[in-house]
Amino acid sequence: MSVDEFGMETAGTGAVVETAAVDAFETLAEYERRSLAHVAGLPEQLQAAGLWRGIGFRIGQRRLVSDYESVAEILTVPQITPVPGAQGWMLGVANVRSNLLPVVDLKQFLEGARSVLHEGHQKVMVLRQPGGDVAVTIDELYGQRSFMEEQEIEAEGLADGRYAGLIDRAYRTADDVWGVFSLDRLVRTPEFRHAAA
Repeated sequence: MSVDEFGMETAGTGAVVETAAVDAFETLAEYERRSLAHVAGLPEQLQAAGLWRGIGFRIGQRRLVSDYESVAEILTVPQITPVPGAQGWMLGVANVRSNLLPVVDLKQFLEGARSVLHEGHQKVMVLRQPGGDVAVTIDELYGQRSFMEEQEIEAEGLADGRYAGLIDRAYRTADDVWGVFSLDRLVRTPEFRHAAA
């Protein structure tokens, strides 16, 4: 037996001794045993009592959070093709992986003020709705947010105008108030479902 330039034991013919391969296999098998012994729970199994989680985002000056199950995916604003004869808040349609999605300016729908689109930076949330998904623009994405029951407050001041009926509670953290925004109710709103001008 001798040692080659890589520090591997070799037999007289230059073949690597099988003990190194066996040791590597045993190491990998041990890693597998340990990983299977430590099975992490699914996100819904990791819920602590009194904890609520959602996706945080901003529309205008309002910080909002919505349930994960309403959001199919989050994308960078895709190329949008305008649709003639549509409401001003209906920006048009986008081809996302060969699926045509209507794209709605959520700020304009809710507040009457048009969002400033920053191509490449601004996000859209793709929402599930009967008859096909729809993408809505958001001003800023904050990602996952978690709240405890004791942080829950009344939604006063957040649920006015078109937000009425879409925000029924809120959470206070440090200096911010987060309204719980129902995307499910939004997509069922008759005004939202009829984008023709």
